[in-house]
Amino acid sequence: METLNVRAVVPADLRDQFDLWYEAEHLPEAQDAFGAYEAYRGWSDDNPEVHFALYHFSETGAVNRITKNGTLGVLVGKFDARWQGRVTRTREVIQVRQSRPLK
Repeated sequence: METLNVRAVVPADLRDQFDLWYEAEHLPEAQDAFGAYEAYRGWSDDNPEVHFALYHFSETGAVNRITKNGTLGVLVGKFDARWQGRVTRTREVIQVRQSRPLK
């Protein structure tokens, strides 16, 4: 299992706009394009300018695949065009080594 974690820093004056865009457009488009079995997002309780989106994949190497086939690049381009450098972000791939279902 693999998770792509995207951390964005969103200036306070863009938060509402960003939140609506991510909910209605970006998260559904990214989940479909990536082939992620689950996607979710939220805002940090510690810093109101930090937004996280997480995409879960059933197989290891999925993020490498979407990087190589250009899917990630297309969505990065759309993000960059929409926010024009006003929102910065980092991406991190997490290789899940253990999970426990709820009892």
